[in-house]
Amino acid sequence: METPPPAPENASTGQLIGQLSEQLTRLVRDEMRLAQAEVSTKAKKFGLGAGLFGSAGLFGFLGLQVLVAAAVLALALVLPGWLAAVIVAVVLFVVAAVLALIGKKDVQQAAPPVPTEAIASVKTDVATVKESASR
Repeated sequence: METPPPAPENASTGQLIGQLSEQLTRLVRDEMRLAQAEVSTKAKKFGLGAGLFGSAGLFGFLGLQVLVAAAVLALALVLPGWLAAVIVAVVLFVVAAVLALIGKKDVQQAAPPVPTEAIASVKTDVATVKESASR
């Protein structure tokens, strides 16, 4: 059975440094666990979201194929079939280029996934320790 540490006002400098070391070690371990849990939770949500997004993309692609075929068939009523297909293809390539440029910009602006809560907590802990040490 461990004896409880003496009250800070009754402890020696050595005992206080020992307590500080132990508390800092525990604090760092707890912060690491918090960061690991936060990153793990974010990764799970990211994986699920990416899977759902991929499925939505597949079904959207299939729907787009049907619409493209309908557009070609509609234009083929007034133009030769090959010309209708070329016109629809050019329009699709223009739309693809615009979407690619917008997507590239959004990806460049995205921040890397970091454990923001854990980082903020560690900064608060460091500030508290610095403030306590300066007293």
